[in-house]
Amino acid sequence: MSKDLLFNELYNKERGARIQMFGIQLDEMWSFVQKKSEKQCPDSYRDWIALNPYNRQIIAFHVGSRSQKDAQIFYDKIPDIFKQEAAFFTDYWQAYACVIPEEKHFAVGKDSGLTAYIERFNGTLRQRASRLVRKSLSFSKSLTKHIGAIKYFICNYNLQLRALHI
Repeated sequence: MSKDLLFNELYNKERGARIQMFGIQLDEMWSFVQKKSEKQCPDSYRDWIALNPYNRQIIAFHVGSRSQKDAQIFYDKIPDIFKQEAAFFTDYWQAYACVIPEEKHFAVGKDSGLTAYIERFNGTLRQRASRLVRKSLSFSKSLTKHIGAIKYFICNYNLQLRALHI
């Protein structure tokens, strides 16, 4: 059995009863932004993404560093209704634990399956948005265009999912 917090804290307290909890999946992925004149030193960014597994919609995203400050900015972008009603499933990156309230945060491993949808979305995003594939072949030349491309992809992705479920 996994040693993850979710299993230790929730499942054991309920004596093995299956608990259904509304949980939002959070993850971050690296990306690069560089100008042609600065080929030797691209700027590395993290694309922070929050996904609602119920309908697979992206509910928030932020592009920034891997710092606690950017984790807080990202968490602040999540709609309040989710902060009040949902739990948050993340990997073990320490910045999440610093900004998400302890009673709502569950750091889990990839083998738990509780972050499977966000991990799959990250793969989809990398495959469909060529600027996220490799820093040597495709990259954004400005941070504004990088954020715009991700925002465009997420809006289109959410609209396609919504059309499938109507």
